Amino acid sequence: MGSSQSVFSEQELNDYQDLTYFTKKEILHVFKRYKDLYEDSADENNKKTSSLDKDKILKLPELKVNPFSDRIVKVFSSSGDGNMTFEDFLDMMSVFSDGAPKNVKVEYAFRIYDFDEDDMISDQDLKEVVDRLTGEQNLSKDEMQQLIDNILEEADLDDDDSLSFAEFEHVISKAPDFINSFRIRL
Repeated sequence: MGSSQSVFSEQELNDYQDLTYFTKKEILHVFKRYKDLYEDSADENNKKTSSLDKDKILKLPELKVNPFSDRIVKVFSSSGDGNMTFEDFLDMMSVFSDGAPKNVKVEYAFRIYDFDEDDMISDQDLKEVVDRLTGEQNLSKDEMQQLIDNILEEADLDDDDSLSFAEFEHVISKAPDFINSFRIRL
Protein backbone atom coordinates (compact mmCIF):
# COMPACT_ATOMS: atom_id res chain seq x y z
CA MET A 1 0.00 0.00 0.00
CA GLY A 2 1.66 3.25 -1.15
CA SER A 3 0.67 6.72 -0.07
CA SER A 4 -2.34 8.43 -1.61
CA GLN A 5 0.05 10.85 -3.31
CA SER A 6 1.51 8.04 -5.44
CA VAL A 7 -1.95 7.02 -6.64
CA PHE A 8 -2.22 10.27 -8.62
CA SER A 9 0.25 11.77 -11.04
CA GLU A 10 1.07 15.44 -10.57
CA GLN A 11 -0.92 16.13 -13.75
CA GLU A 12 -4.00 14.32 -12.39
CA LEU A 13 -3.82 16.35 -9.20
CA ASN A 14 -3.48 19.56 -11.24
CA ASP A 15 -6.49 18.56 -13.37
CA TYR A 16 -8.59 17.73 -10.29
CA GLN A 17 -7.57 21.03 -8.74
CA ASP A 18 -8.69 22.88 -11.89
CA LEU A 19 -12.05 21.08 -11.88
CA THR A 20 -12.87 21.44 -8.17
CA TYR A 21 -12.79 23.99 -5.38
CA PHE A 22 -10.03 22.03 -3.61
CA THR A 23 -6.29 22.27 -3.06
CA LYS A 24 -4.15 19.22 -3.90
CA LYS A 25 -3.95 18.40 -0.19
CA GLU A 26 -7.76 18.50 0.09
CA ILE A 27 -8.10 16.27 -2.99
CA LEU A 28 -5.84 13.69 -1.33
CA HIS A 29 -7.95 13.95 1.83
CA VAL A 30 -11.14 13.37 -0.20
CA PHE A 31 -9.47 10.35 -1.83
CA LYS A 32 -8.63 8.97 1.62
CA ARG A 33 -12.28 9.35 2.66
CA TYR A 34 -13.40 7.63 -0.55
CA LYS A 35 -10.80 4.87 -0.09
CA ASP A 36 -11.90 4.35 3.53
CA LEU A 37 -15.44 3.64 2.31
CA TYR A 38 -14.01 0.80 0.22
CA GLU A 39 -13.08 -1.23 3.34
CA ASP A 40 -11.91 -4.47 1.78
CA SER A 41 -11.02 -3.67 -1.83
CA ALA A 42 -7.61 -5.14 -2.58
CA ASP A 43 -6.14 -2.98 -5.32
CA GLU A 44 -5.61 0.66 -4.29
CA ASN A 45 -5.07 1.90 -7.85
CA ASN A 46 -8.37 0.34 -8.88
CA LYS A 47 -10.17 2.57 -6.37
CA LYS A 48 -9.55 5.54 -8.64
CA THR A 49 -11.38 4.05 -11.57
CA SER A 50 -13.92 1.59 -10.23
CA SER A 51 -17.31 2.55 -8.88
CA LEU A 52 -18.28 2.53 -5.22
CA ASP A 53 -21.69 1.12 -4.32
CA LYS A 54 -24.18 3.77 -3.17
CA ASP A 55 -24.84 1.88 0.09
CA LYS A 56 -21.19 2.41 1.03
CA ILE A 57 -21.36 6.11 0.12
CA LEU A 58 -24.48 6.50 2.24
CA LYS A 59 -22.36 5.39 5.23
CA LEU A 60 -20.63 8.78 5.18
CA PRO A 61 -21.61 10.37 8.52
CA GLU A 62 -22.68 13.59 6.77
CA LEU A 63 -25.02 11.70 4.45
CA LYS A 64 -26.38 9.32 7.08
CA VAL A 65 -28.18 12.19 8.78
CA ASN A 66 -29.26 14.00 5.61
CA PRO A 67 -32.92 13.42 4.62
CA PHE A 68 -31.92 13.92 0.97
CA SER A 69 -28.97 11.50 0.93
CA ASP A 70 -30.51 9.21 -1.70
CA ARG A 71 -31.14 12.19 -4.01
CA ILE A 72 -27.65 13.58 -3.39
CA VAL A 73 -25.91 10.36 -4.45
CA LYS A 74 -28.23 9.97 -7.45
CA VAL A 75 -27.62 13.54 -8.68
CA PHE A 76 -23.83 13.23 -8.35
CA SER A 77 -23.63 9.69 -9.76
CA SER A 78 -22.50 9.81 -13.40
CA SER A 79 -24.18 6.44 -13.95
CA GLY A 80 -27.44 7.77 -12.45
CA ASP A 81 -27.87 4.77 -10.14
CA GLY A 82 -26.24 6.28 -7.05
CA ASN A 83 -22.98 4.35 -7.45
CA MET A 84 -20.01 6.69 -7.63
CA THR A 85 -16.59 6.76 -9.17
CA PHE A 86 -13.91 8.72 -7.34
CA GLU A 87 -14.52 11.63 -9.72
CA ASP A 88 -18.26 11.62 -8.88
CA PHE A 89 -17.39 11.55 -5.17
CA LEU A 90 -14.83 14.35 -5.61
CA ASP A 91 -17.41 16.40 -7.51
CA MET A 92 -19.98 15.92 -4.72
CA MET A 93 -17.51 16.82 -1.99
CA SER A 94 -16.37 19.85 -4.00
CA VAL A 95 -19.90 21.23 -4.45
CA PHE A 96 -20.56 20.75 -0.73
CA SER A 97 -17.23 22.37 0.24
CA ASP A 98 -16.86 25.84 1.70
CA GLY A 99 -15.00 26.88 -1.46
CA ALA A 100 -17.87 26.22 -3.86
CA PRO A 101 -19.69 29.38 -4.95
CA LYS A 102 -23.33 29.89 -4.01
CA ASN A 103 -24.56 29.65 -7.64
CA VAL A 104 -23.08 26.13 -7.98
CA LYS A 105 -24.67 25.05 -4.69
CA VAL A 106 -28.03 26.47 -5.80
CA GLU A 107 -27.86 24.56 -9.10
CA TYR A 108 -27.28 21.25 -7.31
CA ALA A 109 -29.90 21.98 -4.64
CA PHE A 110 -32.41 22.51 -7.44
CA ARG A 111 -31.49 19.16 -9.00
CA ILE A 112 -31.71 17.41 -5.63
CA TYR A 113 -35.19 18.85 -4.90
CA ASP A 114 -36.46 18.13 -8.43
CA PHE A 115 -37.53 14.59 -7.55
CA ASP A 116 -39.27 13.83 -10.86
CA GLU A 117 -36.33 15.36 -12.78
CA ASP A 118 -38.51 17.47 -15.08
CA ASP A 119 -36.44 20.66 -14.57
CA MET A 120 -39.22 22.22 -12.51
CA ILE A 121 -39.99 21.99 -8.79
CA SER A 122 -43.69 21.17 -8.72
CA ASP A 123 -46.06 21.01 -5.77
CA GLN A 124 -45.35 17.24 -5.62
CA ASP A 125 -41.60 17.94 -5.39
CA LEU A 126 -42.28 20.52 -2.66
CA LYS A 127 -44.44 18.03 -0.76
CA GLU A 128 -41.58 15.50 -0.88
CA VAL A 129 -39.10 18.14 0.33
CA VAL A 130 -41.35 19.16 3.24
CA ASP A 131 -42.09 15.51 4.16
CA ARG A 132 -38.37 14.77 4.34
CA LEU A 133 -37.61 17.91 6.32
CA THR A 134 -40.40 17.41 8.86
CA GLY A 135 -39.69 13.69 9.29
CA GLU A 136 -41.74 12.33 12.20
CA GLN A 137 -43.71 15.55 12.66
CA ASN A 138 -45.95 14.96 9.67
CA LEU A 139 -48.11 17.88 8.66
CA SER A 140 -51.83 17.38 8.14
CA LYS A 141 -53.00 17.48 4.54
CA ASP A 142 -54.35 21.02 5.07
CA GLU A 143 -51.15 22.25 6.75
CA MET A 144 -49.08 20.77 3.93
CA GLN A 145 -51.25 22.41 1.27
CA GLN A 146 -51.12 25.75 3.09
CA LEU A 147 -47.32 25.56 3.29
CA ILE A 148 -46.96 24.67 -0.40
CA ASP A 149 -49.42 27.44 -1.34
CA ASN A 150 -47.36 29.91 0.72
CA ILE A 151 -44.11 28.80 -0.94
CA LEU A 152 -45.62 29.08 -4.41
CA GLU A 153 -47.25 32.42 -3.56
CA GLU A 154 -43.82 33.78 -2.57
CA ALA A 155 -41.68 32.12 -5.23
CA ASP A 156 -43.78 31.23 -8.29
CA LEU A 157 -43.42 34.49 -10.20
CA ASP A 158 -45.10 33.28 -13.41
CA ASP A 159 -48.02 31.54 -11.60
CA ASP A 160 -47.54 28.17 -13.30
CA ASP A 161 -47.76 26.26 -9.98
CA SER A 162 -44.12 25.19 -10.11
CA LEU A 163 -40.68 26.72 -9.66
CA SER A 164 -38.29 27.12 -12.55
CA PHE A 165 -34.58 27.25 -11.79
CA ALA A 166 -34.64 31.07 -11.99
CA GLU A 167 -37.53 31.25 -9.48
CA PHE A 168 -35.80 28.79 -7.16
CA GLU A 169 -32.55 30.74 -7.42
CA HIS A 170 -34.41 33.97 -6.57
CA VAL A 171 -35.92 32.44 -3.42
CA ILE A 172 -32.64 30.87 -2.29
CA SER A 173 -30.91 34.24 -2.69
CA LYS A 174 -33.15 35.45 0.17
CA ALA A 175 -32.14 32.55 2.45
CA PRO A 176 -29.04 33.64 4.36
CA ASP A 177 -28.46 30.24 5.97
CA PHE A 178 -28.56 28.27 2.69
CA ILE A 179 -24.77 28.28 2.22
CA ASN A 180 -24.18 27.05 5.77
CA SER A 181 -26.65 24.20 5.45
CA PHE A 182 -25.42 23.05 2.02
CA ARG A 183 -21.95 21.83 2.97
CA ILE A 184 -19.84 18.90 4.08
CA ARG A 185 -16.70 19.78 6.02
CA LEU A 186 -13.51 17.90 5.19
